[in-house]
Amino acid sequence: MSGSQRMDRVAEEFREILAEEIPRLKDPRVGFVTVTHVEVTPDLRRAIVYYTAFGDDPARRRTRAGLVSAAAHLRTTLGHQVKLRYTPEVEFEEDVGLTQVERVSEILKQIESESKKERKEGTPGAGPSIEAESSAGGE
Repeated sequence: MSGSQRMDRVAEEFREILAEEIPRLKDPRVGFVTVTHVEVTPDLRRAIVYYTAFGDDPARRRTRAGLVSAAAHLRTTLGHQVKLRYTPEVEFEEDVGLTQVERVSEILKQIESESKKERKEGTPGAGPSIEAESSAGGE
């Protein structure tokens, strides 16, 4: 088995264990968390846990603080459930990809609604439509 396959297999096993263990944490700072994926270093000594957290910025900061505080406990849990020579250090990174996708979607919806409003109002100076430009160029 290649090293990359092993890293992927270990990372997925860590993700499953942490996805089950994080909701069991008693820390009130930890809100609703979804573990999106885990990356492990080639030597399997570090695991970077990517997660999304529900809530506004202060709630997400509290969740991060709770997760960082629980890192030793979560590392111990991993050590008991996955037999490796070394139990990796656990680090947390908020997965902002989903947040960015949502933000871009909001912006696109806003642009679309403004565009529809301009078309309804017949905003002068908006220029010719795409169809008019394409038919004029075909002569």
